[in-house]
Amino acid sequence: MADVNKSNLRNKTGILPKDACVVVVKTEWNAAIVDELEKGCIGKLKELGAKKIVSLTVPGAVEIPFAIRNYWQHQKKKKTPDVFIALGCVIRGGTPHFEYVCKSVTEGIVQLNLLLSVPTIFGILTVDSEEQARDRIGGRHGHKGEEAAITAVKMILLKKQFE
Repeated sequence: MADVNKSNLRNKTGILPKDACVVVVKTEWNAAIVDELEKGCIGKLKELGAKKIVSLTVPGAVEIPFAIRNYWQHQKKKKTPDVFIALGCVIRGGTPHFEYVCKSVTEGIVQLNLLLSVPTIFGILTVDSEEQARDRIGGRHGHKGEEAAITAVKMILLKKQFE
């Protein structure tokens, strides 16, 4: 089981560039959980110095890669984002739909990470129950929205090292 206490994720992140732009794309499904993911994510981004945060909402997890790719394409002439953060919650049901949705959104985010010149952070909860989801929005498994924000800042800084 993934446990943030077994990683160095919470170690110092570094100084975020003043003009950094973060785009958070969240789903409408399981809104109570996803809204808490977003709240923790944006709160942590602000704590880490992010000034420009754009939040977009899509119907479901499968639509996240589409929204990110199209946002990227339409921002080319303007200030492009430095990172995208995908937030959602897919809870297992009694049909194979769970597997299809999880596979689709995961593959979509992997493709974005290979195609775009900025990272897309995977902040999608894929859980068996609402209880497991709640454990990941400030419960015994930490706050995955905050972790996504920390990861985003670290990836922005890593990309700056390459430039």
